[in-house]
Amino acid sequence: MNEILDKIIEILSDLHEDVDFTTCDTLIDDKILDSFDIITVITEINSEFDVAIPADRIVPENFNSAQALAALVEELEEI
Repeated sequence: MNEILDKIIEILSDLHEDVDFTTCDTLIDDKILDSFDIITVITEINSEFDVAIPADRIVPENFNSAQALAALVEELEEI
């Protein structure tokens, strides 16, 4: 796993230590993450990676898995 993914899994695990974020790809669909969790994740990503997630990118597909979040961060870092 890469460093971005590792850090995102760490951020998510701080919120819900009982979830296997390395394999779960239904974080939004199964309501594992609620709106407060999403705000926390966005804030932590902004702080950790110095990227801002635009409002139009805050969609379920980008938050359903740690891998999707890592891909979003990598994409935003290239902008």
